[in-house]
Amino acid sequence: MKASAQRLREAAYRLGFDHVGFSRAEELTEEGRRLEAWLNQGHHGKMAWMENHFDLRIDPRKLVEGARSVATFLFNYAPPETQRDPDAPKIAKYAYGEDYHHVIRHKLRELMDGLRGEIGDFQGRCFVDSAPVMEREWAKRGGLGWLGKNTLLINRQRGSYYFLAVLISDLDFDRYDGPVKDHCGRCTRCIDACPTDAIHPDGYLLDASKCISYLTIELRDAIPEEFRGKMEGWAFGCDICQDVCPWNRFALPHSEPAFMPHPELLEMDGRAWREMTEDVFQRVFRKSAVKRTKWEGLQRNLRFLGEGGEEG
Repeated sequence: MKASAQRLREAAYRLGFDHVGFSRAEELTEEGRRLEAWLNQGHHGKMAWMENHFDLRIDPRKLVEGARSVATFLFNYAPPETQRDPDAPKIAKYAYGEDYHHVIRHKLRELMDGLRGEIGDFQGRCFVDSAPVMEREWAKRGGLGWLGKNTLLINRQRGSYYFLAVLISDLDFDRYDGPVKDHCGRCTRCIDACPTDAIHPDGYLLDASKCISYLTIELRDAIPEEFRGKMEGWAFGCDICQDVCPWNRFALPHSEPAFMPHPELLEMDGRAWREMTEDVFQRVFRKSAVKRTKWEGLQRNLRFLGEGGEEG
């Protein structure tokens, strides 16, 4: 019996997801070659974990036995409001509210439970940026957007401020989607705006070791001196290549309560950031993804900004 893609899509919409795409579970052969070349060039920096489980990363059937399909979900996180002081250290919009890993994983499990109640048991696993899964490639295959010159998934209707999640299962759906056209055209705004030159001049290739998000979150060592004065005030993550993307003029604010920022966050000015105590950090970012960098990591980033004359 085939499962209804439309029924699953409607159930996902009720849980707050914005878009759902369906692909057949098969090896990502060409995508795997590009990933291997990217790793060989060292563009992953010190994220050594990206070299692990390569075979699982390119073939979902090795993650879920008997897998027949990959359903990909987009969840909007474009905030209704942003930080009010333009001179204060900035954090990426995705980290304003609660950690998306927990919020979206809970929603996907609820979705799977509902599906099992309707059609019976099936084998499946949900992933939210938590396993060797190439989410953007599956979103592309599922027709949810194209991979832009900044390498992020861009949806033609609402831009790129989306969390991605994946359900790999042995369900066979009654319809599957296909990729959509690339609509970046001749635009180079993301390339031109990147202060660390992390995006290749021709686009579609990111040197993550130069990306501000990598430098402020993934890198555990001291931030290299070559980036002094180039961080443009970002203390955790970076939204520059998304903020300048013309397709994000179509972004609409989300309505998910869990992703609303802590009341203090948007009001914090430069002085409040500089004088932030560990107690304030724990209170403001108690459920946020910012906790990934820990108090000490955020302090490292803030010191680097201050020493570079980038703080207000």
